[in-house]
Amino acid sequence: MTNRLAEAQSLYLRKHAENPIDWWPWCDEALATARGQNKPIFLSIGYSSCHWCTVMEGEAFSDSAIAEYMNTNFLPIKVDREERPDLDSIYMQALQMMSGQGGWPLNVFLSPDDLVPFYAGTYFPLEARYGRPGFLQVLQALRRYYDTEKADLSQRKAVIIESLLTSAVLQNGAAPEVQEHELLQQGWETSTGIITPNQSGNSFPMIPYTELALRGTRFMFPSRDDGKQICTQRGLDLALGGIYDHVGGGFHRYTVDPTWTVPHFEKMLYDNGQIVEYLANLWSNKVQEPAFARAVAGTVEWLQREMTAPEGYFYAAQDADSFTSPTDVEPEEGAFYVWSYSELEQLLKSEELTELQQQFTVTPQGNFEGKNVLQRRHPGELSTTLETALGKLFAARYGEKPESLKTFPPASNNQEAKTVNWPGRIPSVTDTKMIVAWNSLMISGLARASGVFQQPLYAEIAAGAAKFILEHQFVDGRFHRLNYQGQPHILAQSEDYAFFIKALLDLQACIPEEKYWLEKAIALQTEFNEYLWSIELGGYYNTASDASQDLIVRERSYADNATPSANGIAIANLVRLALLTDNLHYLDLAEQALKAFSSVMRSAPQACPSLFTALDWYRNATLIRSTTDQIIPLIPQYLPVSVFSVISNLPAGSVGLVCQGLQCLEPAASDEQLLQQVQQSQIRA
Repeated sequence: MTNRLAEAQSLYLRKHAENPIDWWPWCDEALATARGQNKPIFLSIGYSSCHWCTVMEGEAFSDSAIAEYMNTNFLPIKVDREERPDLDSIYMQALQMMSGQGGWPLNVFLSPDDLVPFYAGTYFPLEARYGRPGFLQVLQALRRYYDTEKADLSQRKAVIIESLLTSAVLQNGAAPEVQEHELLQQGWETSTGIITPNQSGNSFPMIPYTELALRGTRFMFPSRDDGKQICTQRGLDLALGGIYDHVGGGFHRYTVDPTWTVPHFEKMLYDNGQIVEYLANLWSNKVQEPAFARAVAGTVEWLQREMTAPEGYFYAAQDADSFTSPTDVEPEEGAFYVWSYSELEQLLKSEELTELQQQFTVTPQGNFEGKNVLQRRHPGELSTTLETALGKLFAARYGEKPESLKTFPPASNNQEAKTVNWPGRIPSVTDTKMIVAWNSLMISGLARASGVFQQPLYAEIAAGAAKFILEHQFVDGRFHRLNYQGQPHILAQSEDYAFFIKALLDLQACIPEEKYWLEKAIALQTEFNEYLWSIELGGYYNTASDASQDLIVRERSYADNATPSANGIAIANLVRLALLTDNLHYLDLAEQALKAFSSVMRSAPQACPSLFTALDWYRNATLIRSTTDQIIPLIPQYLPVSVFSVISNLPAGSVGLVCQGLQCLEPAASDEQLLQQVQQSQIRA
């Protein structure tokens, strides 16, 4: 017996289709039913590759006693956060207000009349444990509270909604010209401190912070050399650590330790796109560590093999868990990726195993539940012996040698994973939906890596995904966020617009003489401005004006998380567009948005590195006009606030023109002068 979620397109929602809980999707009918029956709403938000979401689905959400109480006393709604990041953002903020922390699954209890939350939590166990009450106890207590404590309930909700509204309407600060240099330095120092290696806790890529920290190494800030070293170390941690899949390519979500050894094994498209771009930028900034190039190349191979649809777009994610045999009831975390010592002894020659132990963290005891996560001990090139050994492990995992396996079809659900006759190990489930924002981050990473490493194939793969989005994600002239098996779904949100416009501009930078990508970016920016720009406050709302009716507050996201903030990327895009089109309206919007967020930049620089990156663009924007032959050698260099424009009518005797914001320098008479002007322009402010 299935519930309403059986017809959902979302893999995450379909995972809950056989729960005894009478789940609704988020829709007008569900909200109206809750109001009509005066039932508090139990809103549960998660995503398909979330480990603890999966655990709760198999425990509390599959329990008949909980389902009976839930169905009688609450209106249960399931939301895929990857479909509705706007809902997730609002109610995650409420959770953080109530508990001081966040995470998924995000479980929130709402009043049906106004959708304001009155209680929230994350994972609730079936029975009381881990210092947490059992879920049935929680449900009973909250229904009793809702029925008997109306005055306290009303007061509690009033505090929460006031906090949400205050957060959404930021007080405008001073104009961005006021102490901008000091503000930029403050942002750089904050981000550099955040990515400084620590001795405890989990290790996350945190690419918005690393990108800002790397940008700051251009300037003569105090401790600039330390900043460069910290940025380099972050690249080494990523490329050498267990967070990178040294056998199959691609980066896992994060590691559960401060040594970058044992990952939480899911692979998210958005992490991989950002990391590829960061490693390419490190390389272009003269940190040319061979492990960076190897990690980028391996990630692109993984992307082509496992994460690219026949139509050219990229899948969203791969689960952390997988089955070790078709008879397993539950999958195991990391089973697809880890190696017992006995397996290594069987698969490798003694000299290969010896060298593997010398160069990787491989021991008979293992480093993860008796098995081994591969982590490199040293940077540099890997020997032929080691590459051969890793190729054997690849063949054991996938059933074919790496040079012969070009595509590896995804397991789209647990049943498929267990029933297909896989030639090697049973793979993790892949969430095959297309998300515009995440595809865009990968497109940007590929475009930058193509220019830096001189690999045209990377740009070709990126262009294929971009063309799919341009050809399939517009319905009745409106941009859409998701695609399920060829069908566009849900109106685009601010991150979809901002990230895709950036991706189009990054593709434009690969081939500056062609204007196709720029023209598409301009058209999409027009739609973005029309439906999401805040005329009253400045900046962009998360959700379009005609798709916000079911939101208790309309947010303008400025904080960076695992992905950059939409407004940070959008403001940088506006500056780039102003340079490339000579349309100063874009620059006016960028200035208004920076003013809108200047107060939070001053008070909480740790929250918004992408806004500081946008400020860097605003202050140091550089337009390089020259011939294709002159521009091509500049593309691989680290010029993080530059755009290129190909022109043929240069002044006599010159090789190029460099414009700094609204003024141009004298025409460069030689390659040396052109490069000197470009480099000076990067740090003029």
